[in-house]
Amino acid sequence: MSKLIQGDCLVEMAKLPDKSVDLILTDPPYFKVKNDAWDRQWEKPTEFLAWLDSIATQWHRILKPNGSLYCFASPQMAARVECQIMERFRVINHIVWFKQTGIHKRQCKKALRSFFPQTERIMFAEHYGADNMAKGEAGYAAKCDELRGFLFEPLRAYLVGERDMAGHTNKTVLEALGCTTPSHYFSTSQWALPTEKHYSAMRELFNRQGGEYLRREYEDLRREYEDLRREYEDLRREYEDLRREYEDLRRPFSVSSKVPYTDVWSFDTVGYYKGKHPCEKPQGLLRHIIAASSRPGAVVLDCFMGSGSTGVACRELGRKFIGIELDAEYFRKASDRINQADLLNTP
Repeated sequence: MSKLIQGDCLVEMAKLPDKSVDLILTDPPYFKVKNDAWDRQWEKPTEFLAWLDSIATQWHRILKPNGSLYCFASPQMAARVECQIMERFRVINHIVWFKQTGIHKRQCKKALRSFFPQTERIMFAEHYGADNMAKGEAGYAAKCDELRGFLFEPLRAYLVGERDMAGHTNKTVLEALGCTTPSHYFSTSQWALPTEKHYSAMRELFNRQGGEYLRREYEDLRREYEDLRREYEDLRREYEDLRREYEDLRRPFSVSSKVPYTDVWSFDTVGYYKGKHPCEKPQGLLRHIIAASSRPGAVVLDCFMGSGSTGVACRELGRKFIGIELDAEYFRKASDRINQADLLNTP
């Protein structure tokens, strides 16, 4: 399903509901990189960045708490764009798209006065505190705290208290028992209940100089331990359910060794064809972003739709698409491409 809108993205995004989009994948104007009027409507960089911030304000409102944002930027403005986006989002990666092909191949090298750019930049971002929002919604954080409370603390504290009152240390217990296990009887990390044999040996050690230490019968300790262990298992199962819920609520992200998984990507540019948009992105790159950062059925927004490449990639991957484009001619071309993709990919 695709929803295509012709109009100014600031006006049209204001009509979208809060927290209604799973992934924003878009390519705003670069600021005086292209000779088109839409890229030269600002006199100063500060004017362009103020406009971009107004766009980011809408992105922040409509992106779900576990959503992702991918925003393209020119190498000339990438640093400023990144800083501007950081005002409202946590930038996870500054991705460098390395182009094997492109206009850099056709430059007159002797006429250059600086190194010619062969890259484009992509800002990958999320809401600040996105992971904590997912934990809170799932109740995951509270359950983690409960588990960390360590249900077996009363038994551990009993053993430590008796050892200390008897004037012994882990080292003297270790020497008496002749094994390395005693450290687990007294520490919070990897705590374990002593075996009956070791418990009897520690009782004998602690009382060797007189005293009545470790008076509790081992069977009594074992029964308490079993009760606590069953409670722990119940909590652990509940925790696993919450963990799975949390995994569903957190920001989706999935890559493998078979796809670009670092922050440097190599994709060829789109070859020239009649009517090509000057900023059209390759399908492979778009599909990579969509597959890595959204689940099937997710809503993807491109508020600078151009010739509709993001919409085509969404339909091929089973995502819902919202596209906004101001230019009437490109809107018509994008609509034709995406509607054709809709027909080809409708179940």
